[in-house]
Amino acid sequence: MLCCCTGAPAQEAPAPPPKSGLERFLEQDYLLGTWGGARTALSKRGVDFEFVYFGAVPSNVGGGIKQGSVYEGAFLMTLDLDSQKLAGYKGGTLHASSVSVHNGPEFSANYVGDLNKVSLLDFPDTFRLWELWYEQKFLDAKVSLKFGQLAIDRDFIVPEYYNSIAGITLLNQTFFYPTMAFNVYDIPGFPPRHHALASTPYGAPGVRLRVDPAPQYYAQAGVYDGNPDRSFSGTRIKLSKEEGALAYFETGYRLNPSTNDSGLPGSYKLGAYFHTGDFSDVYDTIAGMFGVTAGTQPPHPNNYGWYFLAEQMLYRELGKEDPAQQGLVGFFRVAGAPKDRNLAQFGVDGGVVYKGLIPKRDWDTLAVAGSYLEISDDIRRAQRAGNTVVPGSFVVSDYEAVVEVCYKAQMTAWWTVQPSVQRVFHPGGSQAIHDAWAVIVMSTLRF
Repeated sequence: MLCCCTGAPAQEAPAPPPKSGLERFLEQDYLLGTWGGARTALSKRGVDFEFVYFGAVPSNVGGGIKQGSVYEGAFLMTLDLDSQKLAGYKGGTLHASSVSVHNGPEFSANYVGDLNKVSLLDFPDTFRLWELWYEQKFLDAKVSLKFGQLAIDRDFIVPEYYNSIAGITLLNQTFFYPTMAFNVYDIPGFPPRHHALASTPYGAPGVRLRVDPAPQYYAQAGVYDGNPDRSFSGTRIKLSKEEGALAYFETGYRLNPSTNDSGLPGSYKLGAYFHTGDFSDVYDTIAGMFGVTAGTQPPHPNNYGWYFLAEQMLYRELGKEDPAQQGLVGFFRVAGAPKDRNLAQFGVDGGVVYKGLIPKRDWDTLAVAGSYLEISDDIRRAQRAGNTVVPGSFVVSDYEAVVEVCYKAQMTAWWTVQPSVQRVFHPGGSQAIHDAWAVIVMSTLRF
């Protein structure tokens, strides 16, 4: 006590031992480190790049079309150039990216039969241009203009807390980008209208304007080619009235976005899209095959839909300074579209994601989510009409739903292993295909 009162120095804690070479290797951001210092030197000069490999083995273990497994792989390459570091002027970014996909037979089409697609990597083989754009920010980054080859899912309906390309927490396609947005695709068996959606790994010529008047608010709009090139290379650009244009509009509000805010953060987005192409009437097209209607009704001159996305951190283990941001995030999304020209008329999904649930595993995530996709009333009505002419022609459509449980283990800073279990109800939107159980193991490597 006398020593304490007289200010005698306390014995300092011993310094932690230096990290071993193995520990430093496991904790570095990339498998290949700084590439002998080249990555760091280039970044200081405004050149940043990423190489990420995704490998997955989806398996149908029950129900669906047939049981079996395939291997799916994708290699993403990105390059970003900073105008200030390279040329001395602020606010400019040039971005280029490509993706190589090498898969076996498409898994959902051949094994499960689902519309949502249980695997994010379920695309035809390709080595293609993904994005190539320039973005310029103005007025202290409150206004930005981006133009070039763009993927819509990099700007619209983008989750900020529960899922992203950099931090995938769920493997079903609909949780990455909602299946309702794919309504602009041509419906199989209908007259071809040459429409599609520029979502990863596809891009299309477009322009996007965004305004951020305050940290809490933003509004943005984008216009894109209505039919992205889905050939092997992705470089065949064609703009035509037949393909139309696809416009997106979105406004958002962020709750407690600043590091000084004491409350839990959240993000709320409201948006809509509008496609200028022609879309067949679904009732007239199907019923016309059976003579119930003439089957000659003119196509609808456009298509559209709306959506709402809410994300909210519900519980935080530590403060905002926690680099892992451990805690519980909930999300909810709902979307709608007209029943007379679309495959699906309503969709809703939601779930929870917990990061750092297991002690000492701060960067691991456990996610549980569910989705419901309602098939168009007009399609169901046309199928019933067809059955009155030729009984048994259709198992009348109703809905497709999926429940997914996924755990992502951060094995090292540059390597993840991610098992997922999914239950698919009414694959393809009806009871024609038995409910399926899908199991996926995906791994990622950052180079």
